[in-house]
Amino acid sequence: MALDSRVYRLVDGPANVYLVDDGELTLVDAGVPGDAKAIRDGIRALGHAVVDVDRVLLTHYDYDHVGALASLGLDAPVHAGDPDGTYVTGAAKPPRSNLKGLTQRVMARNLDFPDLTTVPVADGEEIGDFRAYHTPGHTAGHMAYLHEDLDIAFLGDCVRETESTLQPMTGWLCADAERNHESIKDLSARTPTFDYGAPGHGDPITAGASAVLRRVAAGL
Repeated sequence: MALDSRVYRLVDGPANVYLVDDGELTLVDAGVPGDAKAIRDGIRALGHAVVDVDRVLLTHYDYDHVGALASLGLDAPVHAGDPDGTYVTGAAKPPRSNLKGLTQRVMARNLDFPDLTTVPVADGEEIGDFRAYHTPGHTAGHMAYLHEDLDIAFLGDCVRETESTLQPMTGWLCADAERNHESIKDLSARTPTFDYGAPGHGDPITAGASAVLRRVAAGL
């Protein structure tokens, strides 16, 4: 699915995987392990090779967002907020102190750790033409990424799309649901207007996405 001529959804379930072609190739999230073929095929269908990918932006560490990293054949750095980035390569493990961390630990048994450089991302950092926003709650290191020139925000799992609108991610799926709500408010207040909103689950919002996010924030 092409959101516009430079943004594509390569996989639409169980979690979305996006590719941005703005002169550099950026993969946003990496699906489940079984998505590797669809991601490779999608990149090739757009006239590129997997090794052409310049970077990966991870919204967060979860089985359905990092699953194909190890098997894609990438030669690119993986940008992720900490502590999530430390989980990607197995340098650290999610905490046992909450259900989210325990679930991540269990699901990690089905993952291979990628032999890729992981680069920590800070709030407000510019990565190519993307700006990173720390949005903790779903996970401690959750990040959203805004590409202002392309008028699109990649929202990860701080929200999900349902019936053409956005909703906070289900509370029990979050490490800290209250903090996730605060991150939604913060993100809606800090970002400039954007038309497209690309969540990790559900369909992208293709018009007035920042206004939709503000309405969600106002209801929290």
